[in-house]
Amino acid sequence: MGIAIEKPDQDPTGWKKNSSMPSLPEVHHSMKVPKKAGFFRKLLAFVGPGYLVAVGYMDPGNWATDLAGGSQFGYTLLSVILISNLMAILLQALAGRLGIVTGRDLAQACRDHYSKPVSFGLWILCELAIAACDLAEVIGAAIALQLLFGIPLIYGVILTSLDVLLVLLLQKKGFRYIEAMVISLIVVIMVCFIMELIFSRPEFAAVAAGFIPRAEIVTNPAMLYIALGILGATVMPHNLYLHSSIVQTRKIEPTIQAKKEAIKFSTIDSTVALMLALFVNAAILILSAAAFHSAGKEVAEIQDAYHLLGPMLGTGAASILFAVALLASGQNSTLTGTLAGQIVMEGFLNIRLTPWLRRLITRLIAIVPAVIVIGMYGESGATDLLILSQVILSLQLSFAVIPLVTFTSDRKKMGELVTPKWMAILSWFVAIVIAGLNVYLLYSTFFGK
Repeated sequence: MGIAIEKPDQDPTGWKKNSSMPSLPEVHHSMKVPKKAGFFRKLLAFVGPGYLVAVGYMDPGNWATDLAGGSQFGYTLLSVILISNLMAILLQALAGRLGIVTGRDLAQACRDHYSKPVSFGLWILCELAIAACDLAEVIGAAIALQLLFGIPLIYGVILTSLDVLLVLLLQKKGFRYIEAMVISLIVVIMVCFIMELIFSRPEFAAVAAGFIPRAEIVTNPAMLYIALGILGATVMPHNLYLHSSIVQTRKIEPTIQAKKEAIKFSTIDSTVALMLALFVNAAILILSAAAFHSAGKEVAEIQDAYHLLGPMLGTGAASILFAVALLASGQNSTLTGTLAGQIVMEGFLNIRLTPWLRRLITRLIAIVPAVIVIGMYGESGATDLLILSQVILSLQLSFAVIPLVTFTSDRKKMGELVTPKWMAILSWFVAIVIAGLNVYLLYSTFFGK
């Protein structure tokens, strides 16, 4: 059953080119929003996209930095997780605004604004970032399968690639099914960490104090390096492309008032979902601090954390819950990463491929390097690959953030719904901070701490 393709309804004068097809055409405007309904019923209609975005903020790529930060410095770096999350909330609100107002996702907006060579270069960088992100997610899920069931890492990587079939199956039934699957896995992750926090018995006064920024984070080079790692790994570039697309699954009226309302509900959705991501990231660091820092053990490897949690907390359930949460996190992230790959390829290149072929290409870009490296170098190679993936993500981030802030601050492109001045100033400040921190992180990675 075909879905009617609707062209963007905004005044195109601010764009050099017009997108010829909507983002994710098979689900574009496929979900109705009630016109005459109360606040909560309307909000419920918009709930979903924020949770697909949130999984990128709790993916396995974040776990290593959170574990290292907690085991080395206790609760001190909780403030860095909080600040990173506030930055993410702001940027995701911009991504949702761009999609709702312009009818374009971020990839289409770049293609319609920049020259072909610039657009092509941004596409290559974005594909590298998605592949890097996929590597972290696929390897994380494979590690969880190995810890839980003893499945060799290389077979676990191949198994996680089957999410391509799952996305296709769920999307055929309707986009709501994908959202329901993702939200269910988030609930699994949260339940696991609530149990972990009960087992670990953290000092709540010290936890509360950890959310207050301290000068030593900047003055202590080792602490600063991990703090930058947390910041660099938190805001994922592919999430900005993803969010600007999936907000368009809701069918709203092409009026200023309807779009204002959609922006409001979309922002509430993503903000609440990202607060849940804050809980998960903070819980990983708190767990690490309570279990390892208090015992004087430094832990950065996911496998080490799994093996040590049971003995140190006095219950084998702690290790099992940790691995189950990791598996849910990895699988959730690969689902959304696959969708992001489709959005980016279609948006930048304006090509039409059948959904299964698009997703197969996207998945192979991540799976092939992981299989080759694990096959040649074993598990140590997988760890090195995880580190490399975070460096690539750091390099790409500004190439997504700066166009996003530029477009949403442009009155010609956004009309009456341009980003408010205070929000635009804050967004540019965040963009500059992220760019500066990531340059420093890259320098530190290649030339030493």
